[in-house]
Amino acid sequence: MTDIRIFIDADACPVKDEAYKVAARHGLKTFVVSNAFMTVPRDPMIERVVVPAGPDVADDWIAERAGPADVVVTADVPLADRCVKAGATVLAPNGRAFDTAAIGMALATRNLMSDLRSSGEQTRGPKPFSPRDRSAFLSALDLAIVRLKRAATVG
Repeated sequence: MTDIRIFIDADACPVKDEAYKVAARHGLKTFVVSNAFMTVPRDPMIERVVVPAGPDVADDWIAERAGPADVVVTADVPLADRCVKAGATVLAPNGRAFDTAAIGMALATRNLMSDLRSSGEQTRGPKPFSPRDRSAFLSALDLAIVRLKRAATVG
């Protein structure tokens, strides 16, 4: 058993099942955080956390707990920024890593697109989630956990 934990921003996460499988393989505690009840596997290592409805309540719950030995799975860029600043490893559902080098650009892009939409500009949404994205996520999550385990044994 290791101290590494996985936090899943679960409301719109398309890779929960993949995260459960990787977490089980590594014996990791996983928190599935959402604003509504959602079914999770009956496993003592998977904890469902239902937070009250409201803007950023799930994000706040995750950000207040995530730290350097944790992996956060989210597509929410502001949450990713908070967790990166806390030292967590942050992955998008497509496997893209949010890190200190990439988070600034991700925030700028998000803010630009938000400004364009609020001014009436028609923008395309994200591209459809694909099997390639799912595979990239599985690889990225496994690699992130292996790196955290290695760092724990060295440090």
